[in-house]
Order: sequence, then C-alpha cells, then structure tokens
Amino acid sequence: MNWNYTQPVEIIFGRGSLLKLSGLLNEFKKPIIVSEEYFLKNGLIDKILSAINADVFTEVSPNPDVTEVNKCSSQIRKNGNDVIIAIGGGSVIDLSKSASITVEDIREYHGTGKNVPDDHIPIIAVPTTSGTGSEVTNASVLTDREIGKKAPIVSGSFFPKIALVDPELTVSMPQKVTASTGIDVLCHAVEGYWSKGHQPICDALAVRSAKLVFEYLPKVYDDPDDIESREKMSEASLIGGLAFSLPKTTSSHACSFPITSIYNVPHGEACSLTLDFFARVNAVDNRTVQLASELGFGSVEEFADAISELKKRVGLRTDLSEFELTDENIDELVKKSHHPNLLNNPVEITDEILYELYNNLR
Repeated sequence: MNWNYTQPVEIIFGRGSLLKLSGLLNEFKKPIIVSEEYFLKNGLIDKILSAINADVFTEVSPNPDVTEVNKCSSQIRKNGNDVIIAIGGGSVIDLSKSASITVEDIREYHGTGKNVPDDHIPIIAVPTTSGTGSEVTNASVLTDREIGKKAPIVSGSFFPKIALVDPELTVSMPQKVTASTGIDVLCHAVEGYWSKGHQPICDALAVRSAKLVFEYLPKVYDDPDDIESREKMSEASLIGGLAFSLPKTTSSHACSFPITSIYNVPHGEACSLTLDFFARVNAVDNRTVQLASELGFGSVEEFADAISELKKRVGLRTDLSEFELTDENIDELVKKSHHPNLLNNPVEITDEILYELYNNLR
C-alpha cells in the first residue's frame, strides 16, 4: 500500500490558549477578524480588540453564501488586510478560507472544478464549536442560495496557517449546536476510516476521534459546563478533521448537501441522518467490520445501532417525516445526492440504495 501524509497547519491546543493570539500576530500589520454577530454581542470580539488592532467582518450566516464571501473579500482588498483571524464555527472558518484568496467572485470556483489560485492571505483559525475540524482542513463548504447549490471548494491554499484551539470557547454553544456539531465529528471519523482514500495515520486518528465522541458527546450534552468533556470534544473535532482531510468524506456527506440545502437541516445533523444506514450498507466491506471491532462493537449491526441510539440520546432527528416527503421530493434528493464524495464510499451506492435510504427516512 502506497500513501502520503501532509498536514501543514500548526496546532496550538489547550484551555486558555486564546491568550496566545496577540503573540502570533507579530509578523502581520493589518489583521481582520472574521466572526459572527453573536460574538460581537457576547463581548468576545471586544475582549480580543482590547489586546490587538484589527478590522472586523461579521456578515456570516450558518451556511455561508457565496455573496457573503464576496463581501468579505471586497473588504479585505479595500483595507489591505494581511491576515484573517477566523473566530467561530465551521461556517466562519469556511467563509474565511474562500475569502483568503480575495477574488471578486468566488462563484468562479464553486463547484466548477477550476483550480483555486495559490496566492492567498494566511488564516489563524480559532474554532468556537467542536464539530467541523475546519481549522485543519483544506475544504470550504459554501452555499449559493440563488441557484440552490451547496458544495465544497477544496484547495491547498485553504489550509489555515495556525489552528488555535481553546476548549473554553466552546462552553457557550447551545445544546442543539453541541449535538449537531458533535455528531458531525463522528461522521468525519467514520467516513474518513472507511473511505477508499484511507491511509494508516488517518485511520488511527479516526478511531481515537470516534471513541471520544461516543464517550463524551452525551456527557457534554447533559452538562454544558463540563469543561473536561468540552476539552475532549474539542480534541475529537480536531483529530477528526485530521482523520478525514486526506481520505475525504463519503456517502453521508454527499447526501447531507441536498438535505441541508433543500430542508435547512443543520449540516452535522444532516450527515448523521444517514450514517447508521450506510454503516449497514458497508457491512460487506472488511474495513467497516474492522472499524466496528476497533470501537468495541461485536458487529457492524451493533455499531449502526449505537449510532442510532446516540442520535436519539442527544435529541437529533432520526428521519425526515416532518417534511412529508413526496415521491417527487425523493426523486430530487436522489438526483442531488450524486456528489463526487459518493464515489469515495467503499461500496458502490446505486440509485436503488438511495431510494431505499430516503424512503426509510420518510
């Protein structure tokens, strides 16, 4: 087996590590903080601005739109910013990645296959959620609401320069966000492991990440102030990002894009809706059997049941019944699930399998 491993992001992890931010900016002259309105209101950005001088951009929605990227890029070009401090969840970090190349219209690269320019300004990623792992990956997931498209852009230009991970910043996450982002970590780890692009280092990281989620997501869901569990979920998210960054995600992520773009189901929750189903589909794959064993389950069926129970345990959807899907709706979901990530799945996912999936979710 031939494989390569590259991880260019410097990782700084630990409680209170946000205090190191100002020292990381010595080589830069004009930073810009990219964040959410929420962090303006709760005082976090003001706290940071008391220690550094920086511009601020906060027009970021939960599923960042291409128009928001273009606004941010325009502000960066106008102000001459030379580093982005991305403070927030995956949406903020993903928007920052696409804005870092400062092009006039990111649509040129959104789902077009055109190579992203190498020239970009560096990013210091400061995650405030435990879920996406975006602080160590080279993917930027964007939505174009005008045409109803959600898709990732992947580029070596998008790796942050530094991931500054302070678990204390995740304490303010609402319970629902904790659940949705936390289950996304499990999807990253599991899909990274069974992906056709798997390799040994990512395998080891995936197992560690998945074990942490099964143990600590219920704990932090029950007690949001449990800082040890917050720290373990931050660890799971970070190494889950490392686990899938090179192998890439598979079937659950491919199906999540239309579920989110059409029905506005949060990304992590949308991914988890199908994870137990695809575990059962992939049960004929030896690596899926191996993963179940590595995680302490007696069979893939037991593993899939545990995923289902975890979703229920943390209050996430287990179906799409609330949307009263018609046959036409299911036709649309099947068609729009034909994302390239589907090809990474170890078992070929046919339309017949997709129809079975979505009919089960009615």
